[in-house]
Amino acid sequence: MATRGARQIERVRASAHEGFLRHRNFLWLKIATLLSILFITGYALIDVTPRHNGGSWYGYTLGTIGALLILWLTVLGLRKRAMTRGRWSLKAWTSAHVYLGLSLLVIGTLHTGFQFGWNVHTLAYALMVLVILSGIYGIVVYSTLPDAMSDNRSAMTKAQMIDAITKLDRQLQIAAQPLSHEDTAIVSESLREDPFRAGIFRRLSGSDRACRNARALRQLKARLTIAVEAEEDALQAVVQLMDRKAAALQRIRSAMRIRAMLEVWLYVHVPITFALIAALSVHIISVFFYW
Repeated sequence: MATRGARQIERVRASAHEGFLRHRNFLWLKIATLLSILFITGYALIDVTPRHNGGSWYGYTLGTIGALLILWLTVLGLRKRAMTRGRWSLKAWTSAHVYLGLSLLVIGTLHTGFQFGWNVHTLAYALMVLVILSGIYGIVVYSTLPDAMSDNRSAMTKAQMIDAITKLDRQLQIAAQPLSHEDTAIVSESLREDPFRAGIFRRLSGSDRACRNARALRQLKARLTIAVEAEEDALQAVVQLMDRKAAALQRIRSAMRIRAMLEVWLYVHVPITFALIAALSVHIISVFFYW
């Protein structure tokens, strides 16, 4: 009994740490692959005259399945608000979303019969491909970047990183007191640096060419080469603190870059998804009422 209980506990732990891609031993990958093979086989074996197209009975079947699948997958955004366990847990739903979403490439392409043109039908297909590609990007970043963020932070939280900058600024204010008025003004530029003022493109780059601390550090290092002995020690102490601040700022910018990469795809994936639904609606209406 004890051995059986230990095995059950081990299975529960393994399930808790199992990622959505590996959910239930790749169950949804297997289902999506099986469906794709089934549709491809049907496309190859079913004879449609004169050729496969979206208006054939098989094309209508694939189109209906694809449209319903798109609407079902869109519901994931609402499903995220309900955290549950079991067969239809958030993890199971996300796994189904990923793999069935990838199978749409097969379903949608076969539905077109490989016939494309400058029309709303091809537009709907192109938007579908863009949604899927942006989804693939989301899978990659959500599977790899959280670990990179954890490594970059060196076990520090965001609040701790900000606190480290605050403490360095206080030390800089104290260390700069023996300096000349001109050197103190340079240090003041470093104290005005705000790593969170960056826009989306600067956050994605992970750097800031207009960094006040970096500019002040270059200026003080240049002055250090011509400093007389009396002020050299004070300048050296300030330069060392600003070097430490530069490293702390870079850690924050790297964390911001990773988070921006995690978030930015949603600004593409979600709007294109709604554009796809709109184009799909026009596509369906035009086919049934004007085709």
